[in-house]
Amino acid sequence: MTSRTLSVLLGSGIAAGVLVPVLLWADGATRPGYSLWHHGASQLGTGERAWLQTINFVLGGLLLAAFAAGVRRALRGGRGSTWGPILLAATAAGLVVAGLVPTNPALGYPPGQPNVVTASGIVHQVAGFLLFAGLSAAAFVLARRLGETSRAWVVYSRLSGTLIIVFAFAAGIAYRLDTLGICRPAPAGLLEHLSLLAGFCWIVAVGVHLRRAHPNSPSASAMSPGDKTHR
Repeated sequence: MTSRTLSVLLGSGIAAGVLVPVLLWADGATRPGYSLWHHGASQLGTGERAWLQTINFVLGGLLLAAFAAGVRRALRGGRGSTWGPILLAATAAGLVVAGLVPTNPALGYPPGQPNVVTASGIVHQVAGFLLFAGLSAAAFVLARRLGETSRAWVVYSRLSGTLIIVFAFAAGIAYRLDTLGICRPAPAGLLEHLSLLAGFCWIVAVGVHLRRAHPNSPSASAMSPGDKTHR
């Protein structure tokens, strides 16, 4: 694999980290009947403009799969080089399936549709678990490897992994409290979006970090005329 190809693969993670949340927020902020505070990100895959988030999730997942391959190549063996990319690939698979298989109507969205449980919704939930759990685990697995260059990477990766799973778990609790009528409208959507934000910010940071560590033209292969003269 050439250094340029590696750069493109790592850049795919940066692209996914920007594309997915930006399209989610832009669509959610302008979608009639949808509340970024109240409704989950997956609910944008239903109702009006559902096709937009189907494309967003599938394309984002494919970009993350390419990123996983790039991380595998960039780490070149050693701690985290196997399970880190595997967990990132699992995250990518979860995102693709979540895009292709829509969730159930819930919390009044799409408007006018009753809350129901379907096989599609169950598959979507499993895909969502794979997404959040895989991304959180990847951050923990890669923490020490990334921390070989700076202790700050250990702290940041572990903090990101914690925030991803804590926000996702809190979103589930908020959703349950809302459906039981205990707290309405509960911030289930906000908490889920924060979980995704923590995860995708970490992906962007890792992509930028690894691209800087593996530039397009490695100094080992780039020789100036003066270097050749002194050989």
